[in-house]
Amino acid sequence: MSIAIAHTRACVGVEAPPIRVEVHLANGLPAFNIVGLPEASVRESRDRVRSALINSGFEFPARRITVNLAPADLPKDGGRFDLAIAIGIIAAGGQIPQSALDCHELTGELALTGELRAIQGALPLAYATYKQNRSLILPQQNTTEAALIRQARLYPASQLLEVYHHLIGQQVLPLAEPSAATLTTESSVPLDLRDIVGQSAAKRALEIAAAGGHNLLFTGPPGTGKTMLANRLTAILPPMTEEEALQTAAVYSIAGKPVDPAAWLQRPFRHPHHTSSAVALVGGGSIPRPGEISLAHNGVLFLDELPEFERKVLDVLREPLESGQVSISRAARQANFPARFQLVAAMNPSPTGSSEDKRSNPEQILRYLNRISGPFLDRIDLQVDVPKLPSGQFAEQLKDKGDSSEIVRIRVQKARDRQMQRAGKANALLDNHELERDCVLAGTDRQFLVSTSERLGLSIRTFHRILKVSRTIADLDGQLQIDRSHIAEALQYRSFDRLLNQLLSQ
Repeated sequence: MSIAIAHTRACVGVEAPPIRVEVHLANGLPAFNIVGLPEASVRESRDRVRSALINSGFEFPARRITVNLAPADLPKDGGRFDLAIAIGIIAAGGQIPQSALDCHELTGELALTGELRAIQGALPLAYATYKQNRSLILPQQNTTEAALIRQARLYPASQLLEVYHHLIGQQVLPLAEPSAATLTTESSVPLDLRDIVGQSAAKRALEIAAAGGHNLLFTGPPGTGKTMLANRLTAILPPMTEEEALQTAAVYSIAGKPVDPAAWLQRPFRHPHHTSSAVALVGGGSIPRPGEISLAHNGVLFLDELPEFERKVLDVLREPLESGQVSISRAARQANFPARFQLVAAMNPSPTGSSEDKRSNPEQILRYLNRISGPFLDRIDLQVDVPKLPSGQFAEQLKDKGDSSEIVRIRVQKARDRQMQRAGKANALLDNHELERDCVLAGTDRQFLVSTSERLGLSIRTFHRILKVSRTIADLDGQLQIDRSHIAEALQYRSFDRLLNQLLSQ
């Protein structure tokens, strides 16, 4: 029977579902049909495969060729199926034994000359193949990325003919070496907190945010160091685990962005412009693609000039901030992308830059601040004022630069270790049950927090976030119990709420 089955994989979100490429050669008028819900780019593979086979020295069968991509209800797109289709046709003609195809998966786009070209999403594909206990034959250009799955058996190839010789045992392809990437927190550009003059309170808030994974908002006039502070957050964050790094690298892989093995374990830092659309931030398109929040997975998303973003754009971030993932639904397909990021935002306190320049009245300032919705602000744990340096203190502040990023990172790592031992997660991710267990307050301290929250008009969500920040401050101090000083410091980091209350009282 002139039939063969090759194995490959599609790309749906960060998943790589298996695809069976079933090829049947039948008698009749010559034809070449591809079925199984192929998109236009897959249907066009008929011409690429035909030319690649002929130019590689194979005789294209003058028979009725039917290629079925199963399961038929899963949409397929891209040129990643070319190699599997070509090998399936060769095998259906009896030139490759079916047993050789059963233990391999194949992926790669074919040039008309038979050359293999790179695909997007090689990393999740390699991981899924490894979990299936099969070997993967892939384009040479994708080897560096796929080799980050160190246990995977990868056979890189550059030509269709090389794959054929490998499968018949005539000339075995060399096995790819596992990636030699190692854990590192060093950035290619040194970012030291000592570069920032003064702003000790803002630096302390940045350390708390890094230790507990909290979202952070800097408010202050231009030139006070808000952007410099945000850029240095990744320099003091704990390093990603290898599992976290693989999750982040998988998102970059399906987005078609390069994954550098020398830096793939560094936390990502994404800085979208304020003109970005909602689709650019959360992802989308007719074929769903990840957005900025997914590219910042396990890292930092920095939104500078926060009120300049459209309000509806900011509000689409509310659900991902809570759930850590985003679902993109379209008429034909749906995709889920991870989006567990740490939000850092910066803004001016008035439309003219400073609330003290007398160029804006309270009504104009309030209208400017109201571009940010209350529910969005509720999801920000730390709101920090970054003021101008007092007159006459510039020279003094230059001498006292505070601790370096390296010293702060050590303190942050110790605090994060305490959290992982206690709850297995950062404090910012604690649910209500874990809050009751890990954030126990003495009776008077709890009454102090409740009465203060009522006086400030804080929501229950904000109340819980203050508890989480207090827990992180206690962890930085090496304390098992949260006390009044930790709560008082956490309440200090509500500068935006105080600014709004002040404007509303005028």
